[in-house]
Amino acid sequence: MSGVIVTNPPRATASDVEALARHGVATVHEALGRTGLLGPTLRPIQQDVRIAGTAVTALCWPGDNLMIHAAVEQCAEGDILVVTTTSPCTDGLFGELFATALRRRGVRGLVINTGVRDTAELRAMDFPVWSAAVSAQGTVKATGGSVNIPIVVGGQQIHPGDVIIADDDGVMVVPRLRSAEAVKASEARIAKEEASRLAFADGQLGLDRYGLRETLVRLGVTYRSYEEYVRDAGAGADPGAGPGVRS
Repeated sequence: MSGVIVTNPPRATASDVEALARHGVATVHEALGRTGLLGPTLRPIQQDVRIAGTAVTALCWPGDNLMIHAAVEQCAEGDILVVTTTSPCTDGLFGELFATALRRRGVRGLVINTGVRDTAELRAMDFPVWSAAVSAQGTVKATGGSVNIPIVVGGQQIHPGDVIIADDDGVMVVPRLRSAEAVKASEARIAKEEASRLAFADGQLGLDRYGLRETLVRLGVTYRSYEEYVRDAGAGADPGAGPGVRS
Protein backbone atom coordinates (compact mmCIF):
# COMPACT_ATOMS: atom_id res chain seq x y z
CA MET A 1 0.00 0.00 0.00
CA SER A 2 1.48 3.33 -1.04
CA GLY A 3 0.28 6.63 0.37
CA VAL A 4 0.76 10.36 0.70
CA ILE A 5 1.60 12.79 3.50
CA VAL A 6 -0.12 16.13 2.96
CA THR A 7 1.53 19.06 4.72
CA ASN A 8 -0.01 22.27 6.08
CA PRO A 9 -3.70 21.76 5.25
CA PRO A 10 -6.03 24.67 6.13
CA ARG A 11 -7.50 24.52 9.62
CA ALA A 12 -10.67 25.88 11.20
CA THR A 13 -10.14 29.15 13.06
CA ALA A 14 -9.01 28.93 16.68
CA SER A 15 -11.87 31.14 17.89
CA ASP A 16 -14.49 28.81 16.40
CA VAL A 17 -12.75 25.77 17.90
CA GLU A 18 -12.68 27.31 21.36
CA ALA A 19 -16.34 28.33 21.16
CA LEU A 20 -17.40 24.83 20.12
CA ALA A 21 -15.37 23.29 22.94
CA ARG A 22 -17.52 25.18 25.44
CA HIS A 23 -20.74 23.69 24.03
CA GLY A 24 -19.85 20.00 23.82
CA VAL A 25 -20.83 17.12 21.58
CA ALA A 26 -24.54 16.75 22.31
CA THR A 27 -25.29 20.45 21.90
CA VAL A 28 -23.35 20.91 18.66
CA HIS A 29 -24.66 17.64 17.22
CA GLU A 30 -28.26 18.74 17.82
CA ALA A 31 -27.59 22.30 16.66
CA LEU A 32 -26.32 21.04 13.30
CA GLY A 33 -29.39 18.92 12.67
CA ARG A 34 -28.11 15.77 14.39
CA THR A 35 -25.14 15.39 12.07
CA GLY A 36 -21.46 14.65 12.53
CA LEU A 37 -21.56 12.05 15.31
CA LEU A 38 -18.91 9.34 14.92
CA GLY A 39 -21.11 6.68 16.50
CA PRO A 40 -21.27 4.94 19.89
CA THR A 41 -18.18 2.73 19.54
CA LEU A 42 -15.63 5.46 20.29
CA ARG A 43 -15.43 5.71 24.08
CA PRO A 44 -13.20 7.80 26.36
CA ILE A 45 -10.57 6.10 28.49
CA GLN A 46 -11.09 8.94 31.02
CA GLN A 47 -14.08 10.78 32.44
CA ASP A 48 -15.15 14.42 32.78
CA VAL A 49 -12.94 15.65 29.93
CA ARG A 50 -14.07 17.76 26.99
CA ILE A 51 -11.78 18.86 24.17
CA ALA A 52 -12.02 20.39 20.73
CA GLY A 53 -9.33 20.84 18.14
CA THR A 54 -8.48 20.66 14.46
CA ALA A 55 -8.08 17.25 12.86
CA VAL A 56 -4.85 15.75 11.66
CA THR A 57 -5.88 12.49 10.00
CA ALA A 58 -3.92 9.25 9.65
CA LEU A 59 -4.86 6.19 7.61
CA CYS A 60 -2.97 3.09 8.74
CA TRP A 61 -2.80 -0.56 7.80
CA PRO A 62 -4.36 -2.90 10.40
CA GLY A 63 -1.80 -3.85 13.05
CA ASP A 64 0.66 -1.26 11.74
CA ASN A 65 1.28 2.15 13.33
CA LEU A 66 3.93 3.48 10.95
CA MET A 67 1.72 6.32 9.77
CA ILE A 68 1.07 7.52 13.31
CA HIS A 69 4.79 8.20 13.53
CA ALA A 70 4.51 10.16 10.29
CA ALA A 71 1.42 12.00 11.53
CA VAL A 72 3.15 13.23 14.70
CA GLU A 73 5.41 15.40 12.56
CA GLN A 74 2.38 17.05 10.94
CA CYS A 75 0.68 17.90 14.24
CA ALA A 76 0.69 21.38 15.71
CA GLU A 77 -0.66 23.31 18.68
CA GLY A 78 -4.43 22.82 19.03
CA ASP A 79 -4.70 19.73 16.84
CA ILE A 80 -6.39 16.41 17.60
CA LEU A 81 -4.96 13.32 15.93
CA VAL A 82 -7.63 11.14 14.29
CA VAL A 83 -6.58 7.62 13.28
CA THR A 84 -8.34 4.86 11.39
CA THR A 85 -7.30 1.76 9.46
CA THR A 86 -8.06 0.40 6.02
CA SER A 87 -10.07 -2.45 7.57
CA PRO A 88 -11.29 -3.20 11.11
CA CYS A 89 -8.58 -3.49 13.75
CA THR A 90 -8.54 -3.58 17.56
CA ASP A 91 -4.77 -3.81 18.09
CA GLY A 92 -3.13 -1.30 20.41
CA LEU A 93 -1.73 1.09 17.81
CA PHE A 94 -1.15 3.92 20.31
CA GLY A 95 0.38 4.23 23.74
CA GLU A 96 2.13 6.49 26.24
CA LEU A 97 5.24 7.17 24.13
CA PHE A 98 3.15 8.53 21.26
CA ALA A 99 1.23 10.68 23.73
CA THR A 100 4.49 12.10 25.09
CA ALA A 101 5.56 13.15 21.60
CA LEU A 102 2.15 14.65 20.80
CA ARG A 103 1.93 16.51 24.11
CA ARG A 104 5.28 18.16 23.29
CA ARG A 105 3.71 19.50 20.08
CA GLY A 106 0.61 20.89 21.79
CA VAL A 107 -1.79 18.22 20.57
CA ARG A 108 -5.00 18.14 22.63
CA GLY A 109 -5.88 14.46 22.33
CA LEU A 110 -6.43 11.38 20.21
CA VAL A 111 -9.43 9.83 18.49
CA ILE A 112 -8.59 6.37 17.20
CA ASN A 113 -10.87 3.85 15.53
CA THR A 114 -8.73 0.93 16.75
CA GLY A 115 -7.19 -0.08 20.05
CA VAL A 116 -5.08 1.88 22.51
CA ARG A 117 -2.87 0.71 25.37
CA ASP A 118 -1.03 2.20 28.38
CA THR A 119 -4.37 3.60 29.50
CA ALA A 120 -3.29 4.13 33.12
CA GLU A 121 -0.26 6.11 31.97
CA LEU A 122 -2.36 8.13 29.53
CA ARG A 123 -4.77 9.08 32.30
CA ALA A 124 -1.91 9.94 34.65
CA MET A 125 -0.42 12.34 32.11
CA ASP A 126 -3.84 13.86 31.32
CA PHE A 127 -3.69 13.00 27.64
CA PRO A 128 -7.31 12.47 26.52
CA VAL A 129 -8.10 9.50 24.28
CA TRP A 130 -11.25 8.17 22.64
CA SER A 131 -10.86 4.70 21.15
CA ALA A 132 -12.83 1.78 19.77
CA ALA A 133 -10.96 -0.74 21.92
CA VAL A 134 -8.34 -1.17 24.62
CA SER A 135 -5.73 -3.78 23.79
CA ALA A 136 -2.13 -4.54 24.72
CA GLN A 137 -1.64 -6.23 21.35
CA GLY A 138 1.48 -4.80 19.73
CA THR A 139 1.97 -3.62 16.16
CA VAL A 140 4.55 -3.42 13.36
CA LYS A 141 5.84 -0.51 11.30
CA ALA A 142 5.96 -1.97 7.82
CA THR A 143 3.23 -0.64 5.53
CA GLY A 144 2.73 2.74 3.92
CA GLY A 145 -0.43 4.74 4.52
CA SER A 146 -1.48 8.37 4.38
CA VAL A 147 -1.60 11.47 6.55
CA ASN A 148 -3.95 14.45 6.18
CA ILE A 149 -6.29 12.93 3.63
CA PRO A 150 -10.08 12.56 4.04
CA ILE A 151 -10.93 9.52 6.15
CA VAL A 152 -14.19 7.94 7.28
CA VAL A 153 -14.92 7.07 10.92
CA GLY A 154 -18.33 5.92 12.08
CA GLY A 155 -19.84 6.74 8.70
CA GLN A 156 -18.66 10.38 8.88
CA GLN A 157 -16.08 11.86 6.55
CA ILE A 158 -13.32 13.79 8.29
CA HIS A 159 -11.07 16.18 6.41
CA PRO A 160 -7.82 17.53 7.84
CA GLY A 161 -8.52 20.84 9.52
CA ASP A 162 -12.12 19.98 10.44
CA VAL A 163 -13.16 20.56 14.04
CA ILE A 164 -13.23 17.51 16.28
CA ILE A 165 -15.21 17.73 19.54
CA ALA A 166 -14.99 14.94 22.12
CA ASP A 167 -16.39 14.45 25.62
CA ASP A 168 -18.10 11.81 27.75
CA ASP A 169 -21.00 11.63 25.24
CA GLY A 170 -18.78 10.68 22.29
CA VAL A 171 -16.99 12.30 19.36
CA MET A 172 -18.23 14.42 16.47
CA VAL A 173 -16.83 16.28 13.49
CA VAL A 174 -17.75 19.76 12.30
CA PRO A 175 -16.63 20.48 8.73
CA ARG A 176 -14.10 23.31 8.65
CA LEU A 177 -16.27 25.46 6.38
CA ARG A 178 -19.25 25.07 8.75
CA SER A 179 -17.44 25.91 11.98
CA ALA A 180 -18.74 29.50 12.21
CA GLU A 181 -22.27 28.30 11.41
CA ALA A 182 -21.93 25.64 14.11
CA VAL A 183 -20.95 28.25 16.70
CA LYS A 184 -24.01 30.40 15.97
CA ALA A 185 -26.38 27.42 15.90
CA SER A 186 -24.95 26.07 19.16
CA GLU A 187 -25.29 29.43 20.91
CA ALA A 188 -28.92 29.62 19.81
CA ARG A 189 -29.55 26.10 21.12
CA ILE A 190 -27.92 26.93 24.46
CA ALA A 191 -30.23 29.93 24.85
CA LYS A 192 -33.27 27.81 23.99
CA GLU A 193 -32.25 25.08 26.45
CA GLU A 194 -31.72 27.61 29.22
CA ALA A 195 -35.23 28.96 28.73
CA SER A 196 -36.61 25.41 28.89
CA ARG A 197 -34.51 24.65 31.98
CA LEU A 198 -35.99 27.63 33.80
CA ALA A 199 -39.51 26.63 32.72
CA PHE A 200 -39.06 23.04 33.92
CA ALA A 201 -37.62 24.25 37.23
CA ASP A 202 -40.77 26.35 37.59
CA GLY A 203 -42.97 23.27 37.09
CA GLN A 204 -43.87 23.40 33.39
CA LEU A 205 -44.08 20.03 31.63
CA GLY A 206 -42.41 19.15 28.37
CA LEU A 207 -45.81 17.98 27.11
CA ASP A 208 -47.00 21.58 27.25
CA ARG A 209 -43.82 23.47 26.43
CA TYR A 210 -43.19 21.45 23.28
CA GLY A 211 -46.82 21.07 22.24
CA LEU A 212 -46.67 17.32 22.64
CA ARG A 213 -50.25 16.88 23.85
CA GLU A 214 -51.37 17.58 20.29
CA THR A 215 -48.87 15.01 19.06
CA LEU A 216 -50.32 12.37 21.38
CA VAL A 217 -53.83 13.12 20.08
CA ARG A 218 -52.65 12.93 16.49
CA LEU A 219 -51.06 9.54 17.18
CA GLY A 220 -54.24 8.23 18.79
CA VAL A 221 -52.86 7.98 22.32
CA THR A 222 -55.66 8.31 24.88
CA TYR A 223 -55.89 8.86 28.64
CA ARG A 224 -57.86 6.33 30.73
CA SER A 225 -58.38 6.17 34.47
CA TYR A 226 -57.13 3.06 36.20
CA GLU A 227 -60.70 1.84 36.73
CA GLU A 228 -61.55 2.38 33.07
CA TYR A 229 -58.39 0.59 31.96
CA VAL A 230 -59.11 -2.46 34.15
CA ARG A 231 -62.75 -2.54 33.04
CA ASP A 232 -61.83 -2.31 29.34
CA ALA A 233 -59.12 -4.97 29.71
CA GLY A 234 -61.89 -7.49 30.30
CA ALA A 235 -62.98 -9.88 33.02
CA GLY A 236 -60.14 -11.94 34.51
CA ALA A 237 -57.43 -9.53 33.50
CA ASP A 238 -54.53 -9.13 35.90
CA PRO A 239 -53.72 -5.38 35.76
CA GLY A 240 -50.43 -5.97 37.54
CA ALA A 241 -49.21 -8.30 34.79
CA GLY A 242 -49.33 -5.73 31.98
CA PRO A 243 -51.77 -4.82 29.21
CA GLY A 244 -53.94 -7.66 28.00
CA VAL A 245 -52.40 -10.31 30.31
CA ARG A 246 -54.93 -12.57 32.05
CA SER A 247 -54.43 -14.46 35.26
